[in-house]
Amino acid sequence: MPFPTLWLIVAPPLAGGIIGYFTNDVAIKMIFRPYRPIYLGQWRIPFTPGVIPHNQDRLAQRVSDAIMGSLLTPEEMQKLTRRLLHVERVQAAILWLLRLALDQVNSERNQRSVTILAGILRDLLSRSLPRLLRVLARREEFLETELNQIFDRVLLEFRLSEDQSRKLAQWLLTAVVPPDILRQSLVDFLTDRNIQIIDTGFRQKTSGTYWLVANLFGLRNALIRLRTFCLDEKEAANGLIAELTESLSIQERLQEWLHSLSLQALPVSTVRQLRKTMRDSVRTYLQAEGADLLQGLGQSINWEHIATLILNRLRASEVMDTSLDLISLELAQILERYLERDLEQIVEQVIPILSLDQVIIDRVMATPPQDLETAIQGIVKSELQAIVNLGGLLGFTIGSLQALILWLQ
Repeated sequence: MPFPTLWLIVAPPLAGGIIGYFTNDVAIKMIFRPYRPIYLGQWRIPFTPGVIPHNQDRLAQRVSDAIMGSLLTPEEMQKLTRRLLHVERVQAAILWLLRLALDQVNSERNQRSVTILAGILRDLLSRSLPRLLRVLARREEFLETELNQIFDRVLLEFRLSEDQSRKLAQWLLTAVVPPDILRQSLVDFLTDRNIQIIDTGFRQKTSGTYWLVANLFGLRNALIRLRTFCLDEKEAANGLIAELTESLSIQERLQEWLHSLSLQALPVSTVRQLRKTMRDSVRTYLQAEGADLLQGLGQSINWEHIATLILNRLRASEVMDTSLDLISLELAQILERYLERDLEQIVEQVIPILSLDQVIIDRVMATPPQDLETAIQGIVKSELQAIVNLGGLLGFTIGSLQALILWLQ
């Protein structure tokens, strides 16, 4: 075959393949490049910048619409939220936060944590609890069960031991009613009026031998002499009272009485009335004085010292560290129950607040064209190269058909 004829057959496929290949390659590159407009004087050269840099704002809007319209719909957001807020994940997050807070408390040596905790405790006891007590104390059933249990388990079953009875009886006779107190009480009792009443009653109500003694001698002179003796001879009177107390075994009798003293020996109706009286008295006192008592107590306590002790105890407590798992699980389950009920409303409120569509637009607009090209090329590089190769193949095919037509002619 002559060379001119061979050239006419070979040239069209080669030229068509080269043109098709490089034309598609240039067209694909013109999608991204040039990145900025090119001017010739005051005239901007067409197709500069590339398609994507020139329409980056519309691209951002389309991307935002596509994502919000098909990917981040409220239904998909709810599904995503349920997957993200699964109990195990929420528990792990809460546990991490609790451990972080505990580590922060353990590591802090300054006054900030002490001041914050002291303020919380002061507000709780001085303000919150008094207000709450005023409201609760008006209820008829307030502390009814608790006070009944205290009465039944403590007061009703309380009984002094022998040693306690002995010490209490000894204390009563030595500190509460010693001989000097008894003497002074006797003097205060033996007034002229009381002596006259005793003497008159003794004369009127006695009979037999006692009537004879009462009407002949009476008690007036004896009681007056006893009062005078107690006033003039204090030491002797005190000694006489002490001897009389010892001879009558007052301490032993008092000790026996205290040891046998118990509310269980009282009738059932009396015990019930005592329990009701105690309950009503406590509730009445709390209604009238409880709030002031708590406020005064809150003002008298050194809350900074209490807060320091609590924080030191937290730092050294093993229970706090071991109970964090249980606390985080309980909080996660509470959050799960809350989300099951109100998740749809929460998502509807969160989406406008987050403004995800505007976030997507701003992110696309802030991305340089070079990065957009790199990202798109990284995703569809093989597909774009296939288009370039396809252009070359189509050009080669069309050139081959043209060469065949020429050869047939």
